[in-house]
Amino acid sequence: MTRSALIKAVLSAALFFQALLPGAAQENLAVESSLVDAVADFNAGRYVTARAKLKNLAAADPSVDAVWYYLGLSEAMLGDPAGIEHISKAAKMDPDNIWYKQRLALLYEAEGMDDNVIEIYEDILKSRPEKVDIVYALLSLYIKNREYDKALAALDELETVNGADDRVVTTRYDILRAQGKKSEAVQALKDYNEKYSSVTVLTALGEHYLSEYDDSLALASFEEAISIDGSYPPAVIGKAEAYRMGGNSAAYFPYMQEVAADRTFPSFSKSAYLANILRGSSPQYIKGHESQFDAIMDAYLDSNPADTLSLSTAGTYYFTTGRTEKGLGLLEKCADIQPRSKDNRLRYLTSLLYAGKWETAHEKAAVAWNEFPEELGFADIDNVACNSLKDYGSIVSNCNRMISAHPKDTSVTIPAYSALGDALYQGGQPKEAFKAYKKALKLNPDYNPVLNNYAYFLSLEGKQLSKAAKMSLKTVQTEPDNATYLDTYGWILHLQGKDAEAKPYFKRAMTHGGKDNATILEHYADVLDALGEASLARAYRSSAQLKK
Repeated sequence: MTRSALIKAVLSAALFFQALLPGAAQENLAVESSLVDAVADFNAGRYVTARAKLKNLAAADPSVDAVWYYLGLSEAMLGDPAGIEHISKAAKMDPDNIWYKQRLALLYEAEGMDDNVIEIYEDILKSRPEKVDIVYALLSLYIKNREYDKALAALDELETVNGADDRVVTTRYDILRAQGKKSEAVQALKDYNEKYSSVTVLTALGEHYLSEYDDSLALASFEEAISIDGSYPPAVIGKAEAYRMGGNSAAYFPYMQEVAADRTFPSFSKSAYLANILRGSSPQYIKGHESQFDAIMDAYLDSNPADTLSLSTAGTYYFTTGRTEKGLGLLEKCADIQPRSKDNRLRYLTSLLYAGKWETAHEKAAVAWNEFPEELGFADIDNVACNSLKDYGSIVSNCNRMISAHPKDTSVTIPAYSALGDALYQGGQPKEAFKAYKKALKLNPDYNPVLNNYAYFLSLEGKQLSKAAKMSLKTVQTEPDNATYLDTYGWILHLQGKDAEAKPYFKRAMTHGGKDNATILEHYADVLDALGEASLARAYRSSAQLKK
């Protein structure tokens, strides 16, 4: 079960506690008081305590459905499979309580048990056909499982009960499209729009025409939608896409500049669209229209000068298109305006790393990590910056702090011991480095980054080459296309005098990125020299010099 799905199941609606208690339980003040305490523990996230109390209550009086319900929720939060069983028990005890059924359905859905979910939703709708949210949840499952006829029947029933609306017709369109009935799907939209002239349906029509590469019909649909509601983001963005996909740059860029300058248009919609366009466009296209994109970004910034989305979008754009200082300035401003946003801080600090501004990255990452000690991304950024600065002492300090703060979390401690070992070795403390590596391997004997670095540093020390070879061999067996690991193993074989055995590993490294690494090229040249292939060795050694 995924924790996020379960949290959604638990928190998607507020349950009034008293409403859950049957009359008999309300009369029993002792049970009620104990149940209130257990629910308080559950709501505070003390699931183990809540489960223990609720188990005792269930044993003392198994007739209270709310006890079984909260026991099931507590168990589910702890990953206990009994959770579904006990919520199911509560639902059977109070078959009219749709909250129980809905939570049970969401737990089944988290487990991928669609048939059980469908059965529950169909049961709810027998007595509560007006529950539109349940109908659409059921429809999504029908569509997911390609039960299109059932989906259309459910949609017909919904339309009979509640009448036609935008959501009904667009869902019908989706189902008919999934059945391959494109003409019927489009006609459903057209028929509805003739009656009600809907901005939503017109936009759906425009998107359909875009998918068919009919930009003229798409543009007409979007413009009609905008004539009804000029502030509807999907229609405004759709019109831009109709221009762009139709190759009409002369109309596209001025229109987008106008949209970007519109203070009333949602910043989120601008940012999401521009980010998608820039991600999906080739560098050549962006470079060829750089002045137009600049104008759009500047208009966006002018319309929302203190908006973090505009600052982030424009900052990222200018940074990735080579205007590094301008980009960094905007990203820094974004982080400063909203100092409690970890994402904004991480984005700015990561950009500092890419820009090679190690000192600034180190200084600001250290400050951010002190402000957000739970966010280890700041520690990672600081370690990268410190490594480039050859400030190995700070890395050692950071890693020890991470290990102390999360001693039982191996997702933290293993990489931390790995980085600690690297920093200690680079800092001239090989014995301490090897101790750190051993601690990491004790937690995970197959952790490749440690196996590789431990083996390589042993080879540099000229010690325990047999042990180094065994560790390194494990890495190339599990990651046979990793050029770094292939280099380490090949180099150790070379040091053992096994150059003929080493050569194939270097040849493989060359086809998986090794040609871009000066150290790997030099190692291969040494192996080739040892094998008497002097001319080829000179060629690789020359390549290594060019890479330095």
